[in-house]
Amino acid sequence: MTIEALKAQIHSVRDLQSVVKTMKALAAVSIRQYERAVESLADYNQTVETGFQILLKYRDEIDDWGIAFSTRPDEPKLGAIVFGSDQGLCGQFNEQIATHALQFLENCGVPQNRQKLAAVGARVVPSFEVHRRTFSEQFSVPSSVLAITERVQGLLVEIERWQAEEQVDRVFLFYNRSKSGSRYKPYTQQLFPLDTQWLQRLEKQPWNGRTLPMFSMDAPQLFSALIRQYLFVSLYRAFAESLASENASRLASMQSAEKNIQERLDELNAEYRRQRQSAITGELLDIVAGFEALRD
Repeated sequence: MTIEALKAQIHSVRDLQSVVKTMKALAAVSIRQYERAVESLADYNQTVETGFQILLKYRDEIDDWGIAFSTRPDEPKLGAIVFGSDQGLCGQFNEQIATHALQFLENCGVPQNRQKLAAVGARVVPSFEVHRRTFSEQFSVPSSVLAITERVQGLLVEIERWQAEEQVDRVFLFYNRSKSGSRYKPYTQQLFPLDTQWLQRLEKQPWNGRTLPMFSMDAPQLFSALIRQYLFVSLYRAFAESLASENASRLASMQSAEKNIQERLDELNAEYRRQRQSAITGELLDIVAGFEALRD
């Protein structure tokens, strides 16, 4: 490779290095943005749980109100929502959550013809298509925290359609949850019916107060309102957790790319210096040879 070709390649690699550094910085900022969104749900979620806890304290009267916390149909129909990404350069983010979801769906005891799938993010779809699994609905990934609410509302409409038209009686969420640093882990959440262990834990939890609050609202209406808020919180958290994990994966990929680019840049610079020194040495030898010829 000539010196001019080396200079052009070094310039190209430096441009790529600049792009990678920018993407790494954006990913780092985005991680914190979505982590704050998850943290902001804590008080909201606590309020919803408190509502359920109050309702469960009147457990003896629940049957009279006609409230059913869970059902066990003879032939269950399952809905699954898988959270992936629309953008690439995020390592094995989509493949890992797809593998996790497919393993669950294969072993859940519900046949494929009684499973409905929805995808969040286009890049998670190919991993399912390899296994001849198709999605009835696909949603784009929110581009910011402000766009999450709109996507949650779209998913709620789809879930309601599943229940009304497809007789889906249980819904599961599959998404990556961020851990410390740039790590994340696939996670499964039973969205509906409500997790009985969670309800039992709320029911047994001591009430922090002297007297148990009363409510004047019709109990079934209160229950329905709490369910809607619970679904909203759960879906919002799934979006925020998945987006934080996506950017964590992208950050790790960019860090690895930055290291490889720097190594390549060091190699090119070393080769450039070697060739440049060789050229200078050659020029000096030519000058010395010319001088010797003139002197002779």
